[in-house]
Amino acid sequence: MKRFFRYLKLSFFALPLLAAQQDKPLRVIFFGDSITQAGVRPGGYIVKLGEMLEKQNLKSKYELIGAGIGGNKIYDLYLRMEDDVLSKKPDVVIIYIGVNDVWHKASHGTGTDPDKFVKFYEAILKKLQAANIRVALCTPAAIGERTDFSNQQDGDLNQYSQMIRNLAKKNGLPLIDLRKAFLDYNLKNNPNNEEKNILTTDRVHLNEVGNQFVADEMWKVLKGM
Repeated sequence: MKRFFRYLKLSFFALPLLAAQQDKPLRVIFFGDSITQAGVRPGGYIVKLGEMLEKQNLKSKYELIGAGIGGNKIYDLYLRMEDDVLSKKPDVVIIYIGVNDVWHKASHGTGTDPDKFVKFYEAILKKLQAANIRVALCTPAAIGERTDFSNQQDGDLNQYSQMIRNLAKKNGLPLIDLRKAFLDYNLKNNPNNEEKNILTTDRVHLNEVGNQFVADEMWKVLKGM
């Protein structure tokens, strides 16, 4: 009997703590490059996601934080993750990187070799998982929107997207496959095989439709995390 009352006493004090934990919004950090940097501006995909949450009366349940810097590649994310991610103690991190690792090979004569890309990505995942942070991975969406695979860097972009898919599978992590989603969308909505202005402004960065599209794809996974 004494044990029973002791259990009741412990439960009584635990309930308010549990309720407080449940009321705390889920802190989500979007970790990436200029696409994510623009995501926190008016019309950006993070802003649109917040608007979607508000319409569903869920805005108080989530705290959305953008951590994007233009020009970033995978190793830039690794170098700044302590200050820009871990120090903020997020519950969830969505990694959206890879475009510059591919794009800069042609535009700047730089980029990231495939083996280094995987090693840095794995190092980031290891640190996040060690901190008990839930993680979702995104494939890089587009460097050109032509649907016949005549965009200059389609081959590399497909390769790096597959590496991210493999990392998600290997680590049992949710995948937001923007590469596949963009291709599927363009096959239906780009009959003239245009290289931009379907979901992007310049073949890479998102237009209004693209920002909403990414917000929708993000939400499909985030709502289950």
